[in-house]
Amino acid sequence: MSVGDRIADPVVSDQSEPVLYEVFETGVAVLTLNRPERMNGWGGGLATTFYLRLDDAEADPDVRAIVVTGKGRAFCAGADMGDLTSISAATVDAAADTDVGKLVGARHPHFTTTMRKPVIAAINGACAGMGMTMALMCDVRFAADGAKFTTSFARRGLIAEYGISWILPRIVGQGVALDLLLSGRVFLADEAQRLGLVKEVVAPDELLPRAIAYAEDIAANCAPSSLAVIKQQVYADTMREVFDASDEAEKLMHESMRRPDFIEGITSFFEKRRPNFPPPARRPAPEPLKGQES
Repeated sequence: MSVGDRIADPVVSDQSEPVLYEVFETGVAVLTLNRPERMNGWGGGLATTFYLRLDDAEADPDVRAIVVTGKGRAFCAGADMGDLTSISAATVDAAADTDVGKLVGARHPHFTTTMRKPVIAAINGACAGMGMTMALMCDVRFAADGAKFTTSFARRGLIAEYGISWILPRIVGQGVALDLLLSGRVFLADEAQRLGLVKEVVAPDELLPRAIAYAEDIAANCAPSSLAVIKQQVYADTMREVFDASDEAEKLMHESMRRPDFIEGITSFFEKRRPNFPPPARRPAPEPLKGQES
């Protein structure tokens, strides 16, 4: 099935939504940050909708992998400077009272690491500040040739925000992480790939099809139960000693061998066919986001 084979009625069809949402028949959901006139700047309205769409994808048994991208010239160029107007015009004392939570949204970027389904970033352009933190919290990253990256915090008088000091060293190592955080320098997609920050760099017009194809391969060939547990292992094991991680993996392996997914995976291998894994089990509905209570 080709990338163009989408379901007839996307869950979100209103092109004015701050985050567009489409589900492909191949089991892939695509979330597109849709504030191109603001370089997809991260702010309350976009953040709230983004997490609501992630909830939709997580709850939909037909969705097995998620792709996040941006519309226009940027993936996400950081916090929406329009939302920061009151800070820049204020005194230091007044700025200290600013509710930063309104910029971040109801959840922090590390929420994507707690999801059962793979989240793949297709970084189409500028990726800075909060946008870079969000991209790093995705499980796999692709980038368009020429896309620009920067942590930027030190050059704005800020600190390494919302978990980037936790995730960045785990991806590129402490030395490189310190370089990128302390200098706040701009670097391009090719360097991001050399540093291990992104998996592949592709031509801009090939970026989304490549990321979707990667997600489709996962959706078609990987057991949802395995994906959920593997994500849990990887992120949890960074906080464990290797002995504890190995013991936990042994317990989880025994559990996985009792699931139908294991039988189907082995059977399809010997029968030389694509596996037909059951959809992921439904997860209880999450708590409503702030401001969304009925």
